[in-house]
Amino acid sequence: MEPTKDASPHYEVERRALHLERPGFRINELQISPSQSVPWHYHSNIRDTFYVLDGRLRIFLREPEEEVRLDPGEAYSVEPRRPHHVTNGGDGSTTFLVLQGMGEYDFVLLV
Repeated sequence: MEPTKDASPHYEVERRALHLERPGFRINELQISPSQSVPWHYHSNIRDTFYVLDGRLRIFLREPEEEVRLDPGEAYSVEPRRPHHVTNGGDGSTTFLVLQGMGEYDFVLLV
C-alpha cells in the first residue's frame, strides 16, 4: 500500500479533532465506539504516542507481537515502522490523544 498524508478515508470514528499541527509534530484527538477501530498500519518516520482521556484502549502490535491495554491517564508509544492496530477496549466510547512526531507524517495501510 502507498503512504498517504490523510488517514481519515481509511476508517470511521465518532469524532476527530486536530489540536495542533506544525512541521514535524501534530496532536489529534479521536473518539471511537466499541465497534470502531484504526486498521493495521504503520508510519515511516514518526512515533505514535497514545494517551487515553476516557474509556479503555487496546493496541495490537507486530514485530514483535504484543497487546497493550490502556486506561485513562495511561500512555504508550509505538516506534516508527512498527505495525499497529488500535481498538476500543471497553463497552462505551473511548477518547484518546495521538501525539505524532518528530518527522513527516504518513499513514501506510496494511492489508
